[in-house]
Amino acid sequence: MIHYKSNEEIELMKLSGDLVSKTIAEVAAHIKPGVSLLHLDQIAETFILDHKGTPAFKGYRGFTGTLCTSLNEVVVHGIPDHTILKEGDIISVDCGVVLNQYYGDSAFTFPVGSIPESAQQLLQVTRKSLVKAIAAAKSGNRMGDIGFAVQDYCEGKYGYGVVREMVGHGIGKKLHESPEVPNYGKRGSGPKLLPGLVIAIEPMINLGKRSIAQADDGWTIYATDRKPSAHFEHTVAIRADKTEVLTTFKYIDSVIKLDWLTD
Repeated sequence: MIHYKSNEEIELMKLSGDLVSKTIAEVAAHIKPGVSLLHLDQIAETFILDHKGTPAFKGYRGFTGTLCTSLNEVVVHGIPDHTILKEGDIISVDCGVVLNQYYGDSAFTFPVGSIPESAQQLLQVTRKSLVKAIAAAKSGNRMGDIGFAVQDYCEGKYGYGVVREMVGHGIGKKLHESPEVPNYGKRGSGPKLLPGLVIAIEPMINLGKRSIAQADDGWTIYATDRKPSAHFEHTVAIRADKTEVLTTFKYIDSVIKLDWLTD
């Protein structure tokens, strides 16, 4: 069952979205070779708590981290540990917070130092696919329009693997609500997008094939061909006259200052 949000609820969710966006930007300032995933996680947890929020992921179904830190071929749900970042890595930082009872959820994939051109393009295209997905997420359209926008751009134009099994989701007073938001689909298919719907749109795109598997830890999802994967995510509210993005990458962009990795 879909819970449509009131204007007041959406305003509260904007605060959650702003906090999660600032948290990822705080983490971004520390992403460099020689830093451990656990250190990044500790930075995020401290920042969230200092700003009166609660880490949404920590303790969720037994997950141990504040962040999902997904390196290279890891698509999503990487567990922060003592792994050290090295030059040429890419890392997806996925973060969720609770503030005033409402969740915010966002993700961004970062280069660690200088990365190969193939990885640069993967990051550029995946971020751009999120922009295209949000443009399709407007009142009166259908869920399939969002998925089609991602699939047509990433798979159709670039031949990347669009992950099918992992999807975006509704969000509100729960981290995961109905409906599911796939990154593939047909135009004009699926549930109609109506005002008050708040969803997390999150393209997960593999440089190679779309096939994924789960590691023995029960969380880590990786590309089976071990090629890099990128992940970008925004929390978005559908309104009658516009689509409002409740999270933002502006804080991140001001920290990393990478002209090639922009909308």
